[in-house]
Amino acid sequence: MSINYFGYQTTILNEVTLSGVGVHSGSKVSVTFKPAEADTGIVFKRTLDNGDTHLIRAVASQVAATDLCTVLGDAGGASVATVEHLMAAFYAMEIDNIIVEIDGAEVPIMDGSSIVFIEALDRADVDILSSKRRYLRVVKPVRIEAGASWAEFVPYEGTRFEIDIDFDCKLIGRQSWKGDISADTFRRELARARTFGFMRDVEFLWASGHALGSSLENSVVISDDDTVINLEGLRFENEFVRHKTLDAVGDLALAGAKFIGCYRSYRGGHKLNSLALKALLNDTSAYEVVETSQPRETPRGGELVAVSGPMFAPWTQ
Repeated sequence: MSINYFGYQTTILNEVTLSGVGVHSGSKVSVTFKPAEADTGIVFKRTLDNGDTHLIRAVASQVAATDLCTVLGDAGGASVATVEHLMAAFYAMEIDNIIVEIDGAEVPIMDGSSIVFIEALDRADVDILSSKRRYLRVVKPVRIEAGASWAEFVPYEGTRFEIDIDFDCKLIGRQSWKGDISADTFRRELARARTFGFMRDVEFLWASGHALGSSLENSVVISDDDTVINLEGLRFENEFVRHKTLDAVGDLALAGAKFIGCYRSYRGGHKLNSLALKALLNDTSAYEVVETSQPRETPRGGELVAVSGPMFAPWTQ
């Protein structure tokens, strides 16, 4: 799948369905991706056990929890958990508008990465729409701190992530991933990086009703002696920070618009990513809304110009 025009909204051409289990719930769940009109954004259509449906927009204002994953919820009490790997795929592959029909409370974990979602989007193919895409361009630094952890947005001509992690574990230790995000870069360097956890935490997680669907098929598991239990080992030498970067891409996709700038974090996670994004969106002097100056028929390469944002911007609803 490739994007032929710069700065115009997209959706998919064909429906595609995936099924799997939720990593925390352990329940079977199916998701179907459907095309959507311009300015729809990413919307989860959650079907409850009683047949009722709820529409939950994938934006920062709908984040309900960030403890072990990112959870979206609405005022009616419906929620969808573990959205970050799917949202990262949509963001990296430049899908702006899509309906995600889901019959359970959690996006299926698949293999613990984003690659299965990327492959599904390849099958769905892309449709370039006639409406311009709007971006949030960071114009001044925004930083938050939480203990030894911190995160910040700074101006940058592109979309860049600089992620550092530091674990008290010999296998992981201090790792960094830095790079500009494009569809090719994400597919090649981040999409296959899997979620990970420690064997010592399993009993606590089970007792709290989490990780019930976790297995060696969808998670990298680290033993008490700081070795990888999975027989196939790691997909990358620094798979851990690559997955943390994947998570950050998915969490920041909840801006509701692509951002132009650099996101940096140290010892971050879902909560820190969410707090940093909300700090940026709450400071309207820290960003400007821009769109391409080129008509749709002109190939990539048009300049981005500042425009007046809509009164009810997608990233604030």
